[in-house]
Amino acid sequence: MVTEEMQGVTYNGTIVLELQVGKLVEISSSVSLSSDFIAGFCGETEEDHVQTVSLLREVQYNMGFLFAYSMRQKTRAYHRLKDDVPEEVKLRRLEELITVFREEATKANQISVGCTQLVLVEGLSKRSATDLCGRNDGNLKVIFPDAEMEDVNNPGLRVRAQPGDYVLVKITSASSQTLRGHVLCRTTLKDSSENC
Repeated sequence: MVTEEMQGVTYNGTIVLELQVGKLVEISSSVSLSSDFIAGFCGETEEDHVQTVSLLREVQYNMGFLFAYSMRQKTRAYHRLKDDVPEEVKLRRLEELITVFREEATKANQISVGCTQLVLVEGLSKRSATDLCGRNDGNLKVIFPDAEMEDVNNPGLRVRAQPGDYVLVKITSASSQTLRGHVLCRTTLKDSSENC
């Protein structure tokens, strides 16, 4: 069985559910959760894997970083543990984790549809020259059309968003990794809750 001591961490799935999900969601329903997951860590059993899948389903992380385990020289595991999970098992488990993560993250991100979110503009979208890309306060990627909008600090002035600007975006759709919407206005961090 994979223990927290073997991994060099001091928490487990039960504590994650009680602290991370229970308390944080209680405080704010708009909190975004993310975590790292490693499939096939030394000694990981099929039951351990099933528990990880269950954790992904229950928590519905908005963001996740999922990897198959591989030995790294400068780690505790390299010097103390045996890499005993076959590569094909690691890859199968990783694919299962990715599938479940995407299903659950899509559900979690769907909550944002219809909401207005403050977005920090990063620049053009990598997939479309007519869209801009930015990040919301949960660090989720938000894609929206590169269109003229009102600047709340200069009423009547129409502007286009530039990298570093804050804009308010009405979310119209969500996937496991991206939110999409239409831009409402350029604002500031300070004024974002009062405008549009």
